Parts: sequence; C-alpha cells; structure tokens
Amino acid sequence: MDNHEPRTLNELFAQAVAGRSAEVVMQYKRNRAWHDITGAQLDERVRNTALGLHSLGVRRGDRVALLAESCPEWSISDYGILCSGGVTVPVYPTQALDQVGFILRNSGARVLFVGGSKLLRRIQPVLDGLKKDEAPAIVTFEATGADDGRLMTLADLEARGGELRTRSPELFRELQSQPAPDDLATIIYTSGTTGEPKGVMLSHRNLVFDVLSSGSVFKLRPDDLALSFLPLSHVFERTVLYIYMHFGVRVAFARGVEYVAEDIKEIRPTIVTAVPRLFERIYSTINKRAAEAAPWQQKVFHRALAVGRKYAVLLDRGERIPLGLALEHRILDRLVFQKWRDAVGGRMRFFLSGGAALPSELAYIFLGAGILILQGYGLTETSPVVAVNRPDANRVGTIGQVIPGVRVRVAEDGELLVQGDIVMQGYYRQAEESEHVLQRHDDGVWFYTGDIGAIDADGFIRITDRKKDLLKTSLGKYIAPQPIENTIRSLPLVEQVIVIGNHRKYPSALIVPNFDALRAYAATLQIAVKEHADLVRHPRIIEYFKKKIDEATRELAPHEKIKKIALLDEEFSVEGGELTPTLKVRRKFVEDKHRDLIDGLYPKTEVELG
Repeated sequence: MDNHEPRTLNELFAQAVAGRSAEVVMQYKRNRAWHDITGAQLDERVRNTALGLHSLGVRRGDRVALLAESCPEWSISDYGILCSGGVTVPVYPTQALDQVGFILRNSGARVLFVGGSKLLRRIQPVLDGLKKDEAPAIVTFEATGADDGRLMTLADLEARGGELRTRSPELFRELQSQPAPDDLATIIYTSGTTGEPKGVMLSHRNLVFDVLSSGSVFKLRPDDLALSFLPLSHVFERTVLYIYMHFGVRVAFARGVEYVAEDIKEIRPTIVTAVPRLFERIYSTINKRAAEAAPWQQKVFHRALAVGRKYAVLLDRGERIPLGLALEHRILDRLVFQKWRDAVGGRMRFFLSGGAALPSELAYIFLGAGILILQGYGLTETSPVVAVNRPDANRVGTIGQVIPGVRVRVAEDGELLVQGDIVMQGYYRQAEESEHVLQRHDDGVWFYTGDIGAIDADGFIRITDRKKDLLKTSLGKYIAPQPIENTIRSLPLVEQVIVIGNHRKYPSALIVPNFDALRAYAATLQIAVKEHADLVRHPRIIEYFKKKIDEATRELAPHEKIKKIALLDEEFSVEGGELTPTLKVRRKFVEDKHRDLIDGLYPKTEVELG
C-alpha cells in the first residue's frame, strides 16, 4: 500500500506494519518473560484473523463484539475485525451482565471474542438467555475445555484464516480495502451514569482524523516506548494505541493495573497514558512510606514537597525562578524526587492523563518532582481527544488547547460545543438521543458535550463541571461539585469523595478514606480500632477529616462550603455499582444506596424542594 495519508484504520494499519516489518511493535509478559511481536508477525496474525472471520460469515458492516482484558490479542482481534470489513463492538470485562446482554442484542453481533475461561463463565448466563438467532459464534483467546459447537479459540480462527489465504491469496487485500472513510468502524456503548447504554457510532474518518491530529502534537519519536495498562475497551486507550502504531512507538502491555508499578520499572517507558486515580495512588503510597520514615527524613520530605510546589507553580506560569529556590530545589531533587522518577523507570518523558479531572495540587506536586503530567479531554462521542496539553505548552488546571482541525466554543449557558471530523455519526438506533446532542446551527452541526467550561485568551480550556451534575440548593444557589471534590481528593487521607446537596440547604460530602493512611494516623492517636466500620465512626477521626476539609476549602464561597461529612467503610467500585466501567461515579446510585446516611446529615425539620 502506498504512503498517502491514511483515510481508514485499515490503511493506517497497513502502512504501520509495512514500514516496521522487522521492528518490534508490541511486547507482553507471560511466564515471567517479556515477548516481542514484530510488524511482520502482527500483520500475519491480523490477516489470518480477518480471513477467519470471513470464513465464519462476517461481511462488510457486520458487528463483532470484543469482551476481554487488554492484551496483544485484543488489538489483533480489533484489527482483524476492521480488516474483514466488520465493525468492532467493545464490551468492558467488568460490564454489568444485563448491559452485556443489551449490547449483544442491540448491536446484533455475529461473533463474540472472549478473553478466557473466567470471563466466559461470567457471561454464560447472558449467552444462555439469548435467542438462537441472537447467539453469536464465540472465539476465546485461550482454550477453555468447554464442549460447545459454537466455541473456538483464536488460534483455531487464525488457522482457518491461514487455510483460506492459501486458497485465495488476494482475498485479504480485497476485504481490507472495502471500508470507505465514512463507513462505521466501531460502536462503543457508553454505560453512562443512568439508563441503558448508548451505542456511539464512530467512523473510520472519525478515528483516523483524531489519530493524525492529536498524535501530531506530542512530537513522538521512534525511540519512544509506551506502557499500556488502561482498558482497550475504552476509546481513549484504543485511539492512543492507533496513534502509537502510526507514529512508530513501541507498545508494552502491562499485565494489569495491579502489576503496573512492577512492569513500569522493568520496561522503563518514556510515555504512559493513565487516569488521575493512578497518580493519587502513587502519591498516597509515597506519603505512607514517608510517614514510616525517620523524623529527619520526614522533615526533608515535607520540605521537598513545599519547595517543589513553589518551583512548579513558577515553572507553569513561565515566571523567573529565584536563584535560592532553584538551588534548594536542585538539592532536594537529588535527595527526594530522583527516587520518584526512578520508581517510574527513570526515562519518563510524560504521562498523559484523561478520563477525569486531574487535581491541580497533584499536578503541581509531580511537576515539582520532574514528572510531567499532560491533562487532556475528550468524550467517546469525539473519538475521543478534543483538547490536550502539549509537552511544550502545558498549563496546570486546564485540559490544554484544541487539537488541529477541531473547533470548540462556549454556549451561552457555559456548555462546551465541539465541531469537526472527530464528532460521532450518532447513537446506534437512537435517533432522538442523537438529535438532542447533535444540533445544527447556521455554521454546521455542533456536538453538545454536557460539560461546562471556559476558554482563556491563549486557547487553554478549563472544565468546571458536568452540566447535569450541577447542584442547586434549596436556597436557590448553584454549586459545581467537581472542583470541590478535586480539592478534597487531594488530601492524603482521602481516597474517594462525592459532594451532595441537591435540593438541600447546604452541601455535604461522602468520603471513602485511604485506609492504609488512616490506620497509620489512628495509631498516632492511640486509637486501637482496626475494623473499617469502627474507624469511620470514631468521633476523633470524623473531627480530623472535617478540620482538614475546612482548611482545604477555606477559599470557597459560603454556600459552597462543606457543612457535614460522612465516612464510608467501603470503596466505590464497578462491581458494587457505584462506578461506571470508565470509573465515573454514578451519583444517583450512590445517593440512593446511602439515602439514610445522607438524610442523617440534615435536620429533620428541613423542607426539601422537588
């Protein structure tokens, strides 16, 4: 295939592997060893997978579902689906079973890829509940031992494809060249915080434009090495993987979130995409270790944090750094921050953070430590990257500047609107929902993001809240909860937080503590309680949290200040229903689950407004 600018994901893939045939493009760890995949090997497996799908009856436009943990096989299957002319339908491994059933039925998936035995057992009730004409053929990444005529392994599928290649050598090229730029490439079902999943329809044009435009701003290099651990079922990591392939970046797949700290030291990446939760946990671990150190080491640690923050703020603002501060920072950097950088491999050029707001305090702390975190922004409906900070143009507290070729403007009510080739075709089989967010103006169609924000004179965008998350107190005052939550979450003892107060007199907060840090603090107070449930109800613990929150939020307007708090003894989780698969809090679910606890934070005489 020639080297013209790719118009489809299939062309993008063909160019990437053709130009890197002998190079290692992917790595993964199994049986305690790292294994390499070259461009030629990846190409071979994708060709066989695509032809294997064709042999199962998959034709142009057919939907193929993909439910698996992130690994090279996920990517091979995705490319195989696309190169067969099919449409990839990712499903989160943690997705609620009723939603898995909805996605399979709604999309009409002809084939379903499943990671392995454990996932297959998990979704078996869903498969058993499908009608005969709804049941897809199933391809597993590993042998399951199950006796089912609809079941085959990925190796079996590739073998079928290899046999078909021998009989029809030109068939793959024909299939691969089928899709046009405006053909559907994927349907990604967003679980949302309420209601049934909505199938976001993204075309080849949508994704390729986002790959070329957003990828161009990072100045990626052939010697870059990326560690991938976020779920490929999320459009963020999947688009990033396409970017890596196009720009010649080698990708190492982490074994899972629990192994990231170990894998990052072994691989020593230069780029990692992450979510704020990772940085919160890294900082929490650092704080815990510091609390266990000798008193003089604790003093040095806290001085380093203070100096690092001052240094980072001036650096971020582009202001002159006084000589004394620069010298002290250099000394403390060698004593403290060098260890932080070594813990993330020692070669990190930057982290790219997405999925949720990154607390500014956290960004300053890491920047002061010489670890650059670039915050970006996007939605599934925008393929996803809309705006991002650059290595040479970063501003803490913002989501950066709009990527080339995309327009963003602020509506009268503060909602951000997006226009460009990254905007989805609509929601699958949901015309009314599509019309609600894709609205035509005199200058074309604009996507209504639902996010409230502002754009400064230099084009940097700040997100202040989700439009639907704004709280209105019973006194008629509006409160944006996310900035308050970000401030509270930056406290070392806080793991998760949700601000409540809609139709109430004042805002309150439900807080999940960082229990490792909390137990260490309780020990200093000689509180011997060990059970989480007893810890969160201890008056001195509650008093301490309230004091720290009051200090952290002292700059807030009076009506925004947190008046009451409640500590929870269990972390919000996907399995528990409090989080979506993309780790966004389902506010209504949390409020319903803890209704009695919340009611206890407000006087019985309070009259709620509907």
